[in-house]
Amino acid sequence: MTRGRDDETGQFLAPSRSEQRRAALDVLALGEKLAALSATQLARLPIPDALLPHIRDAQRITAHVARKRQLAFLAKQMRREDAATLDAIRDALDAGGETARRDTAALHRAEAWRERLLADGDAALAELLVAHPGADRQRLRQLVRNVAEERNRNKPPHAFRELFRELRELLAQDAAASGRDAGANAGAASDDD
Repeated sequence: MTRGRDDETGQFLAPSRSEQRRAALDVLALGEKLAALSATQLARLPIPDALLPHIRDAQRITAHVARKRQLAFLAKQMRREDAATLDAIRDALDAGGETARRDTAALHRAEAWRERLLADGDAALAELLVAHPGADRQRLRQLVRNVAEERNRNKPPHAFRELFRELRELLAQDAAASGRDAGANAGAASDDD
């Protein structure tokens, strides 16, 4: 296959064989990483259902040559997926990836709000309601009271965990809403140009 050149710019129209080979080796390395993961770890990743049987086969096969052949077949199947799918898998797989950082930051924010609500009571709740007007005041106040009651009676931390879940959902909803608003504002700004 010839690459061809654009007559006006002089740029090549297709990637070189070296670029294609590097991309294929990159996908093969990703396939090897996926084959090394446990079923629980795989369940957390945004892997298309069509790839899961191939990954399981690569995990099951132990003979060196057969495993290598299966990994090559897995890589071939993965190259049929679009680049966005593979990038999403890489990002989710990367412990330091953007998705992991965002998720960790969201958990820390929910934890901080829970600690503030338990320490400062109504003052922290009023501040939370100003920052997040969609919050259910009565539900949050009841959960804070239940946590205090649990601690006084040395009961298991059911309400403590429930308060955390409630705060995490509230922060996630507000983050999603602000992300949609930012996207709409960016779209409106580009329409004005």
